[in-house]
Order: sequence, then structure tokens, then C-alpha cells
Amino acid sequence: MKILFVGDVVGSMGREMITEYLPKLKKKHSPDFTIVNGENAASGRGITEKIYKQFLQDGANMVTLGNHTWDNRDIFNFIDSSKQMVRPANFPEGTPGSGLVYAEVYGKEVAVINAQGRTFMPPLDDPFKALDELVDEAKKRTSIIFVDFHAEATSEKQAIGWLLDGRVSAVIGTHTHVQTADNRILPNGTAFMCDVGMTGPYDEVLGMSKESVLKRFQTSLPVRFEVPKTGRKILSACLIDVDQKTGKAKKIDRILINEDHPFMAEY
Repeated sequence: MKILFVGDVVGSMGREMITEYLPKLKKKHSPDFTIVNGENAASGRGITEKIYKQFLQDGANMVTLGNHTWDNRDIFNFIDSSKQMVRPANFPEGTPGSGLVYAEVYGKEVAVINAQGRTFMPPLDDPFKALDELVDEAKKRTSIIFVDFHAEATSEKQAIGWLLDGRVSAVIGTHTHVQTADNRILPNGTAFMCDVGMTGPYDEVLGMSKESVLKRFQTSLPVRFEVPKTGRKILSACLIDVDQKTGKAKKIDRILINEDHPFMAEY
């Protein structure tokens, strides 16, 4: 089974890249299951129902979130009815939505788990404990388990990878918006990557206007970060080949689409 995961979609430019390139990626790589992280999709802050449905229309089978889950108030109107959306599992008990969602793919279930780190992030429940428990729960139903770990610190992401090695098919990091080159299969069969990268404005700082970010660094004054709507774009993703019977990963490849990358012409 091939799983395609597209990293943090930022603003309208990110959404445009999904609409343009996701169908091309699916045609070229023929993934069986496609996941998109959409927590920055609405002007860099949260997601709306319209955007969520557009991702599904463009070819996503599941949408994961992160620390900006609640930034757009529209989410409270649809998250509980959205069966293809996963928010961080370690939000407090009683929080709307779900941190573990199952989907059927050709008669086989896939479990998707979303969790958020705590290092340099807003305080939440322990992600190690939450993932430990949810993975055990998911394994009662399926051997194919995908984890989107939304975290800042590479050390915390690596630690989660080692905690879950051999227990899940993949642990892929999101949040830092820069694709890392550490994609590998851990010794016990889990695909790992510290960060899949972002999809959106290319010539900016993590998808935000470089002018506003520079002003914040240079003056230390409060600055509202804005997401540009025009300019060059980037799409970051990874493709994971999973043994459908054992749930072990066999291969993980990085995908990077931008005008400076030699593989853009392939799409």
C-alpha cells in the first residue's frame, strides 16, 4: 500500500498547489491513500469547512491538523461531523473532534493518528502517553497506522519515532515547514521523517511574508504575520510504501516541487 502525505498547506497559494499538483502526484505515483495537513490552510490560521471539502475533492482521503486547529471559529461547526479529519489527540478530554480516525482502503483499514508536541509549543497532555495508548487501541483493528506528529523540536520528533518504531507504519513530522532530509526506515520497520515540509509561498519565511518576519526579528515589536497571495510556490510531500499484511514500511521517498527543483518538470 502506498501512502502519500502532503505537508502543511499554507494559505491560498498552498491550496492552489494542492488543486494543481495533487491530481498530478496521484497520477504519477498511484497512492492508495492520501493525507494532507491543512492546519494553516485558511490564511495561515486554521481551516474552514469549504477548504476541507475542497481538499477531499482534490483527492485527499484524510486531513490532519495541529496547533492552529482552533484559529478559525468555523471549525466548531463541522469538526464533529467531518469523518475524514484528525486533530491532535492530546488535546484535553472533551475537546471536539477526534485524534484517531480509521478509513477503509480496498478492504483494509488504515488508522491515522494526529498528535502535538510540547517542547516550545503550547502546553497539552503528554503526547508520548497519548500515542502509546492510541497505537495500542489502533493495533486491535489494523496493522497500518500513520502518525502525523505536529511538533517543533527535532529531538521530540525523533523520540516519538523511536517510541513507536515497529508499532506503526510511519511517524512523519509537521509544523516546522522545512522539509528535512532524514527520511529513513527505522530498524523495526517504521518510516520516519522529522518534517515533511510545507505547501504554499516559496520565497517567504515558513510561508509568512518575509517583510513582516524580518520586522519582528529586527525590532522585537509585535507584528502580525501575513500570508502572501501571489508569488512562487512550493509543495512538500513524502511517499511511503507499506507492506499491507504486516504494516511495516518498505520505503519512504521525499517529494519537493518548486521552480528551483529539477523534478518540478516531471509534473
